[in-house]
Amino acid sequence: MSDAEQITLIVDGEEMKVTTGTTGAELFFERRDVVVARVDGELKDLDQPFPEGAQIEAVTIDSPDGLKVLRHSTAHVMAQAVQQLRPDAKLGIGPYITDGFYFDFDVAEPFTPEDLKALEKMMLKIINQNQKFVRRVVSEDEAREAMKNEPYKLELLGKKNNAADAGEGVNVEVGAGDITIYDNVDRKSGDSVWCDLCRGPHLPNTKLISNAFALTRSSAAYWLGNQNNQQLQRIYGTAWPTKDALKAYQERIAEAERRDHRKLGAELDLFSFPDELGSGLPVFHPKGGIIRKAMEDYSRQRHVDAGYEFVYTPHITKGHLYEVSGHLDWYKEGMFPAMHIDAELNEDGTVRKPGQDYYLKPMNCPMHNLIFRSRGRSYRELPLRLFEFGSVYRYEKSGVVHGLTRVRGMTQDDAHIYCTREQMKDELTSTLNFVLGLLKDYGLNDFYLELSTKDPEKNVGSDEAWEEATRTLAEVAEASGLELIPDPGGAAFYGPKISVQAKDALGRTWQMSTIQLDFNLPERFELEFQAADGTRQRPVMIHRALFGSVERFMGVLTEHYAGAFPAWLSPVQVVGIPVAEAFNEYMFDVVGQLKAAGIRAEVDISSDRFPKKIRTASKDKIPFVLIAGGEDAEAGAVSFRFRDGSQDNGVPVAEAVQRIVDAVRDRTS
Repeated sequence: MSDAEQITLIVDGEEMKVTTGTTGAELFFERRDVVVARVDGELKDLDQPFPEGAQIEAVTIDSPDGLKVLRHSTAHVMAQAVQQLRPDAKLGIGPYITDGFYFDFDVAEPFTPEDLKALEKMMLKIINQNQKFVRRVVSEDEAREAMKNEPYKLELLGKKNNAADAGEGVNVEVGAGDITIYDNVDRKSGDSVWCDLCRGPHLPNTKLISNAFALTRSSAAYWLGNQNNQQLQRIYGTAWPTKDALKAYQERIAEAERRDHRKLGAELDLFSFPDELGSGLPVFHPKGGIIRKAMEDYSRQRHVDAGYEFVYTPHITKGHLYEVSGHLDWYKEGMFPAMHIDAELNEDGTVRKPGQDYYLKPMNCPMHNLIFRSRGRSYRELPLRLFEFGSVYRYEKSGVVHGLTRVRGMTQDDAHIYCTREQMKDELTSTLNFVLGLLKDYGLNDFYLELSTKDPEKNVGSDEAWEEATRTLAEVAEASGLELIPDPGGAAFYGPKISVQAKDALGRTWQMSTIQLDFNLPERFELEFQAADGTRQRPVMIHRALFGSVERFMGVLTEHYAGAFPAWLSPVQVVGIPVAEAFNEYMFDVVGQLKAAGIRAEVDISSDRFPKKIRTASKDKIPFVLIAGGEDAEAGAVSFRFRDGSQDNGVPVAEAVQRIVDAVRDRTS
């Protein structure tokens, strides 16, 4: 073989000479788990030849990128199945998403659960035919001819030049560069049996999907996510490399459904969402109020210990405040409409005194700035840490409101720290440590950090200020030792932020605390302090919300603990159950001692039989159940029954009380 017939590649870090025109399928023919190749950083189908000098990496089906390709390919098979069963269906878009995929269709009738079962059978038939996914580059005219019966695909072709801004999923279909179509090709005849406009890449064949997929649900969806567009029908699904992986995922989903805070909130009588109040406006019942108060009381004490000072601000304000802050320029869509009040009219109806617009506050920071600005400030007062459990209101669209985790009326545990530039890095470090420590006290222990940087289209202030703020936050985040993930363009309009991302008991990630560094609002509000040299200087402002919102945090904790809150947070910490009515008085005495020690305890003297009382306590997820019968009463003891069903008998009452007090105080169970 001459050198002219060879090219040099770097394959998984090692130099290799191969024949010109070698493809990924040939290079990795012995590795059945390789589904695409990363060529100079870009994912490519395995049937594509490699260029001279390319850096090649094998991408396996169980890798993050391999899973995306698997799921997008499965979406194509699903769309093919839909059009075989419903030939009138028009194709929307079908991207991969976290743990799965979806595809949108314009159909005459919505899909039913029975339809999904029929589609799964048809998909399995297609998969077993071992069809090939074949990429072809086409001109726009060729694409329009191929898609002439697909109006939504034709619309996407018209959006090709600005696909990134056209709406959800468009880039998956057309993106930049060549226009490509993927054919599903019959192995025997070599004919294309179905095709779609798509960027790819895809699996080499349908057989790699195997039987490790499932269609999960259907719903309505607007074309390109725009409510002004046609409403389509969306089918969601999931796909995994093996049946075991699919089964593990389905078990996780089933457990997540059992832990759904909306379901548990009703079962445990914690909170509800009355229709009479409106979407996203929850109410807390007495038991939920106990949990919330315990959360807030502990947080308050920790803030006092850390040198924060408490402030309180109103729920509404004149609109001018949010003109100064910039929220009316940059955040108005997230605010409730203005209330126009205080206008005075003459008898003839003409305006004697014009009214003003008032807004429900979406943020506390502008009001805290007014507190800082209310009098002269000295460098000796800095850092000044202002803290508030402040009620705020945000106009979330009805489609995204979800239980406690996405509400319209919420209480933020909001703090704003004013400090000098010299103090800023130390203050950020101590704030991050404070946040992480407090989250751990509530039972969250698995974290990583996200650094949100400037949105080029939505920001105020100088580039220099943004660069300094971003650099400082990055240094603080890196020094924490936690993994740091970039979030380009995710910052608020006034400054970059660190977000603490916490994993719950199911491994799901929740955004918890945020720490934002802001040079801009102090400038807009003309905040000043007198420095040691007598000059007037601007403070640096740090925005910090620990829970994010009390409502959301409680929703997360409810699911994290599956409603079995640790003893210190549980609405009822102890239930006393007498074996028989004769021992009621004895149990009331035991519970009285617990109450005197500050424990939330009660006696079950209902008419239920003893076994049912035990089952009720278990259903209500009570941390400690104390049982007393004749032997216990004679010995001055009780029997402990724990959530896991284990029991500790004959424990002296004084010892039992102390064990419970210690567990609650130390937050150990």
